[in-house]
Amino acid sequence: MTDLLRRSHAPLTDAAWHEIDAAAARLLKTLLVARQIVDVDGPHGWDLAAVNLGRLEVASQPAPGDVPWGTRRVLPLIEARLPFVLEQMELDAVSRGAKEADLKPLEEAARKAALFEETTIYRGLQPGHISGILEQPERKTIPLPKDVLELPRAVAEGVQALQSAGVPGPFFLLLGKELFLDLRAHGEGDYPPQRVIRELVEGGIRPNPAVQGGLLLSGADGHFELTIGQDWSIGYAMHDRDSVELYLTESFTFRVLEPSAAVELQAR
Repeated sequence: MTDLLRRSHAPLTDAAWHEIDAAAARLLKTLLVARQIVDVDGPHGWDLAAVNLGRLEVASQPAPGDVPWGTRRVLPLIEARLPFVLEQMELDAVSRGAKEADLKPLEEAARKAALFEETTIYRGLQPGHISGILEQPERKTIPLPKDVLELPRAVAEGVQALQSAGVPGPFFLLLGKELFLDLRAHGEGDYPPQRVIRELVEGGIRPNPAVQGGLLLSGADGHFELTIGQDWSIGYAMHDRDSVELYLTESFTFRVLEPSAAVELQAR
């Protein structure tokens, strides 16, 4: 029986598939930062359609016969699919031993896939019933200083807020691209701000395009949960004489279990 990815129908050799899968895995492993911090449940495969929330929504009106009833609450998984097209000659070259095949369309799709997952985790996706870390009304916010030399003080305040709330480490600091580059640029001297921050956040400092400003997170278990059905995989769509259309796909959902385990460094 053909599976949903239909890979056996693609005009690709095993060597070409190996190179495509390896290239996607290398990029995704680097770009999927949240998976290094939050709890990851899965992958469970295509059959998982929803996460059991363990709650019952009691109906306002009883059923016929005056029978009380309710609906079990679940969180459905969302499914993403990003198509991309590769040239058949480039894929054939891989099978002949080429080491520099042009897989730029695949790389661009992998970057979009990673940004989609990261953005959903931090900023949510309301049509998909996902509330992100930065959408929690209970989260604490700290003003982001205009001078990057003052950033260690803001991070220290955030760490203290987490510890005061009883949230354990390790702590991770995610910074938007511009702020991260600005921090790196102030790396001179015996005790640059980057070094001070690294002593506060044992999980390290990570650049993240899905974050504006900064986000301080606890990496301890039980605070954030990413549930994966089908992990990022590559499937076959169609082909002609010159090109092959493939796609990256994943099913997942995300829950914030402890809103106090995050502190946002918010731009003024």
